[in-house]
Amino acid sequence: MIPKIAMIGGGSWATAIIKMLSDNFAEKEIFWWMRNEEAISHIKAFKHNPNYLSSVEIKVPQENISSDICSIIEAADYLILNVPAAFLKESLKDVKPEDLKGKKIVSAIKGIVPDENQIIGEFIHEKYNVPLTDILVISGPCHAEEVALEKLSYLTIASVDVDLADRFAKFLNTRYIKTNVSDDIFGTEYAAVLKNIYAVASGICHGLGYGDNFQAVLISNAIKEIKDFVDAVHPIDRDIKESAYLGDLLVTAYSQFSRNRTFGNMIGKGYTVKSAQLEMNMIAEGYYAATCMHHINKKYKVEMPISRAVYAILYEKHSPHIEMALLTEKLK
Repeated sequence: MIPKIAMIGGGSWATAIIKMLSDNFAEKEIFWWMRNEEAISHIKAFKHNPNYLSSVEIKVPQENISSDICSIIEAADYLILNVPAAFLKESLKDVKPEDLKGKKIVSAIKGIVPDENQIIGEFIHEKYNVPLTDILVISGPCHAEEVALEKLSYLTIASVDVDLADRFAKFLNTRYIKTNVSDDIFGTEYAAVLKNIYAVASGICHGLGYGDNFQAVLISNAIKEIKDFVDAVHPIDRDIKESAYLGDLLVTAYSQFSRNRTFGNMIGKGYTVKSAQLEMNMIAEGYYAATCMHHINKKYKVEMPISRAVYAILYEKHSPHIEMALLTEKLK
C-alpha cells in the first residue's frame, strides 16, 4: 500500500515540510489540512500558499487539501502535527482518541501545550491514548525560509522505535535535506522548546546593546541549562553537541529568520509583549514556552537562570535592562 502522509497546519514550517515531502522521491500520497478556507482556495487555484513561503510551488493534489480535519486524519497513515502549540487543542477539538488509533503521530511543533504544560508527544500519548512507540518528533536546525531556498539543512527524526524513525526519515530526504535518527523523543522535544526561550533571551540582549562576546557566553550557558534539564527529565546517554540540541539552539539564537530572536530583540528595545506580537504577526513559541517551562521546572527544580530571567521579563514585567544585568552575574 502507498503510505499516506497528512499535514495538520498551514504556516511556514508546515509549508516547508510539504515541500520536502513533495520533492522527495519515495512513493507516498500527501494530504493537507488547514483552517483558512481562503488560503485553501488560493492554493488550489495558484499552487502556492498566499500567507507563508509564497515562492514554494505546492504539488499536493487539490482533492487532498481540506479544512475538514477528520476526513484528512481518516485518510492518513502518518499525521504531522504542525500548528502553534497554543492552538493545538483547538485544532484537535473534533478529534477523538479512536480517530488516531493505528496512526503514526509526528510532532513538528517546537512548543508546549498551554494549561497542560506538556510537550506534544506527552499530550498526544495521554489525551489520545497513542502509544509512545507510534510517536515521532521532527527536530534540528532547519528554518523554513532556508528550506524554501533549498539551502542544505539537517533534520533529526526521533522515536522510541528507531526503525520507525528511519522509515519516516526516508520520506523527507532530498538533495537539500539530510536526516538523522534518534531514540530520544523527550530530550529532542524539550530541547526544541527550550532553545526558543534562549533565542528570546538572545534577542533581548541584542536589543539592549550587548555584543557578540556576551552572546557567546549566554548561549554557552544556555546549552548547559538544556543539558541539565533534559538529563533530569529523561536521563539517557545523549550527546548534547549533536545538531538536534546544540545546532538547533545556535541557529535559533543567531539567525535572521528566527522569530523568537526577533521577538526578544523588540522586547529589549522597549516594546511591550502585546505590541511586539502585533507587529510580528507570527507566533513566537518562546513566549508561551517561558511560562510553561517555569511551571514544569517546579517539579524538577533544575537551576536555569536564563530561562528564569526570560520568564521574569515577559510575565512578571521586570525591566529587561535590570534582569539581564542581574543575569550577567550568574553566567560563567
